[in-house]
Amino acid sequence: MALFKGVATALITPFQNDNVDFAALEHLVDTQLKGGIAALVVNGTTGEPTTMTHRERTAVATAVIRQVNKKIPVIVGAGSNNTYTAVEYAVEAQELGADGILAVTPYYNKCTQKGIVAHYKAMADAVDIPIIMYNVPGRTGVNINPETAEELAGYKNIAGIKEASGNISQIMEVARLTGGKMDLYSGDDGLVFPVLALGGLGVISVASNIMPQYMADMCNKFFEGDIAGSREMQFKIEPLIKALFCEVNPIPVKCAARLMGIIPDDYMRLPLTKLSKEEYLAKELRALGLIE
Repeated sequence: MALFKGVATALITPFQNDNVDFAALEHLVDTQLKGGIAALVVNGTTGEPTTMTHRERTAVATAVIRQVNKKIPVIVGAGSNNTYTAVEYAVEAQELGADGILAVTPYYNKCTQKGIVAHYKAMADAVDIPIIMYNVPGRTGVNINPETAEELAGYKNIAGIKEASGNISQIMEVARLTGGKMDLYSGDDGLVFPVLALGGLGVISVASNIMPQYMADMCNKFFEGDIAGSREMQFKIEPLIKALFCEVNPIPVKCAARLMGIIPDDYMRLPLTKLSKEEYLAKELRALGLIE
């Protein structure tokens, strides 16, 4: 059974005065639950875990897991370029009550495909909850080749792959080789419809931080057989999706969330800095009626 079907929001982490703003986080999660989201991801790339302490990451995961209280799955980011650390994160996530783990490929080390296989198998051997592999070579410097995904598909609790390579030919090959053995999710808001058409089960989304109901409806239309309607919804938001990635994620989406009143502050810890193209983003938000 799939961990989720539809949209999982890769949650931003609100800060205020250089501390995690737990009140704002609670409000954000509440809007997500009301927006029909299928799952939540905490401490993924969008949540800025690389500039948070281990204690902060644990506190954020704990807060979200408690608030959601099993209404929908909570997936906790447990990636590291050190396999032993990734295993520790995964074990901790399971102990905290996470429903699944999102594990990015080891970054910076630029390991071989053999190393990728060994890394994910070590994580799968350490925990029982489902693991979704996260392929984002633009950030990590290493790609999960389709043949590697096929090798890992169905190994114990390796349940899925978040494909954010941006390479639709590769994603199609992953779908062909792993179909029926592993769930496929889009890692790009601009490729949700194409990935669904390839048999994907949904998206781990950045955009759903600010428009959860819209993203959920786009996937649900597809699942209900309204293929044309789903496609039109994807087309409609393309200009906004481009704006949400006009600078590195999560800079634009945090700015959008502030402009929409979802969070009070779009503060980020260095080396991330505030959006320099705010008016461009605001223009696209206005075009969809998300701000005045």
